[in-house]
Amino acid sequence: MSSRRSLRCRSPLLRPRLPGRTGRGREVRFESVRFGYRGSAVLPGLDIAIPAGQTVALVGATGAGKTTIARLLARFYDPGEGRILLDGTDLRALPDQTLRREIVLVTQENFLFSGSIADNMRLGKPTASQAEIEAAAAAIGADAFIRAMPGGYEAQVGKRGGRLSAGQRQLISFGRAFLAAPAVLVLDEATSLLDIPGERVVQAALRTILAGRTALIIAHRLSTVEIADRVIVLSAGGIVEDGAPRRLLAAGGEYSALHADWRASLA
Repeated sequence: MSSRRSLRCRSPLLRPRLPGRTGRGREVRFESVRFGYRGSAVLPGLDIAIPAGQTVALVGATGAGKTTIARLLARFYDPGEGRILLDGTDLRALPDQTLRREIVLVTQENFLFSGSIADNMRLGKPTASQAEIEAAAAAIGADAFIRAMPGGYEAQVGKRGGRLSAGQRQLISFGRAFLAAPAVLVLDEATSLLDIPGERVVQAALRTILAGRTALIIAHRLSTVEIADRVIVLSAGGIVEDGAPRRLLAAGGEYSALHADWRASLA
């Protein structure tokens, strides 16, 4: 794992956000990215280009490199070789504040702190008004359950959100993301802890959150993958299939086999 090092930004400046528009997608590129843990190569040389506004799902067996890609894009790590670009700018050249504003990672266990629902949602945008918080909750389908709770938006979530169900916690994390309005949203197994009814509610919220944004989705549940514009199938850190979900499903290849296994697991 390479250490974070300062780079002098020689790439074009990121496009400014347009007034009144949030969540404008940006182009993401992985160029000859190599990365490994403790001498073991996970990504031997990855090239991916994601146009602005496209939703891409990464699928593959455990250890294929999906979560590593998500963490590299969120810059938890830097590549050993190669580079990751956001609108042509190397992530290592971006100030942390800019990077965290542009790219948001949502995982299966987003942290909720002791406090109110409103306080937890406001983490996505500390200056958000009560009206903005309520509008975000309504947009993702969380307003009804919040208002049904004693105290509504001021209801206390408890330690690590223990007073809420897994689905409710995830909706609040999506509310944060909606308020943050990132250009790029990364979902790493964001629905894996939910039951089927909870997943359906979250699926509806996802369609709202992803609109107009560049997104990278990692999911073993292929029902989540179906909302993607494009699927990339990984094996040993390399791309074995790349295309629209329906086309890959009809092709009878790796994605088709993964989809059949997933359907069988539901029986």
